[in-house]
Amino acid sequence: MPVSQFPLTSALTDLVVGDMLFFPPIFKSVLLGFFFWLIIHPLIRHKIYSGQVWHPTLLDLSLFFLCVSAAMAILR
Repeated sequence: MPVSQFPLTSALTDLVVGDMLFFPPIFKSVLLGFFFWLIIHPLIRHKIYSGQVWHPTLLDLSLFFLCVSAAMAILR
């Protein structure tokens, strides 16, 4: 009689099932937010990198975070 390496009550099974349940909504919002960022970023790129902003990379990351947050709100 073959015995499964991971019984249904093991911690690894809980981890895999939990990953399947909670990963897709986050992935969808990051993917949609990335497309928002791809639309918005070229429109304001000249202002970001013109020297008027103290730290362009932080502004770029903040813009991406705002896009992901907006995507999360839209997907709810």
